[in-house]
Amino acid sequence: MNRAVTMHDLVVAGIALVAGMLAAFLLRMLTRWLARHAKRTRWEGDDVLVGALRTLLPWAAIAGGAASAAAVLPLTSTVQRHTNQVLTVLLIFVATVTAARVVAGLVQTVTQSRSGVAGSATIFVNITRILVLAIGFLVVLQTLGISIAPLLTALGVGGLAVALALQDTLANLFAGIHILASKTVQPGDYIRLSSGEEGYVEDINWRQTTVRNLSNNLVVIPNGQLAKANMTNYMRPEHQLTILVQAGVGYDSDLEHVERVTTEVVTEVMTEITGAVPDHEPAIRFHTFGDSRIGFTVILGVGEFSDQYRIKHEFIKRLHRRYREEGIRIPAPTRTVALHQDGTLPPTAVDQPLPQDTRIPHQREEPAPQ
Repeated sequence: MNRAVTMHDLVVAGIALVAGMLAAFLLRMLTRWLARHAKRTRWEGDDVLVGALRTLLPWAAIAGGAASAAAVLPLTSTVQRHTNQVLTVLLIFVATVTAARVVAGLVQTVTQSRSGVAGSATIFVNITRILVLAIGFLVVLQTLGISIAPLLTALGVGGLAVALALQDTLANLFAGIHILASKTVQPGDYIRLSSGEEGYVEDINWRQTTVRNLSNNLVVIPNGQLAKANMTNYMRPEHQLTILVQAGVGYDSDLEHVERVTTEVVTEVMTEITGAVPDHEPAIRFHTFGDSRIGFTVILGVGEFSDQYRIKHEFIKRLHRRYREEGIRIPAPTRTVALHQDGTLPPTAVDQPLPQDTRIPHQREEPAPQ
């Protein structure tokens, strides 16, 4: 347009700007009200969506008001085009950041709900955020009239060089993706590697896996090493597991009585100790005629791996106390050593090892007769 700006144009443009700002304020209040209601639901995804709308909608209203004001004013075609480009880029930027936040938040919500723990697998969150931001950047370039085909070609050639230079890093990246995609390890699982490292998986990011052991120290394991190692996951296919406790009683014991008393102690521990499995069926299995006792195995149920130490501790204390009350004897290994008058061992005991606490009586040498 070639005409001059009139007072009417300024008033209408001002009304458009004020309307856009008022709409942004009202939308902000509306999304705040929605956020309060979203917090009352159990699904965390609606909190992420409402939080994204609180950012996107007010900026969209302001950009709409500015575009309306620019359309009313008698601007030249060049200024009008540049104004529209700036507003479009602003909207694309806000939409890209909002989309990255939404996608990353939803991915984090899904990973947390599947693992069932507070830790998160940040590798998927970071990858999705970078991808969304990269797509938004390419859209901005295309909007500004910059051809992205040469840029993609250059990125392809440069990406090959970077891939060759960062082989170990990329190997850890894809190993982490494979670990999470195959669901062999999830944040919150208790794992033990063949190399000896063990603990709860805190996080799996683009390069490494962080494990917290029972002493509350963090162990950092590269994803490539974790993918290649022999590993035991004590949380798969379920958290509950059984532990074995070895015990033994004397040969003079009534085994029916021993089994009944042990079963009562197992039931007591399973129902009273935190971390035990109340519906676990007690199991006692006699298996060995030992040197001084009859050995058997007691099978206990625990809720998860770290509970076994507390449950085993309480079970041994209560079983020992109950055996003393019932008169059930837990014999210690003993061995009898016989000596001839000349101090030599009998043929049946020559090759048998002696316990550390066994003492051979000292033979005093008598003087030869004159």
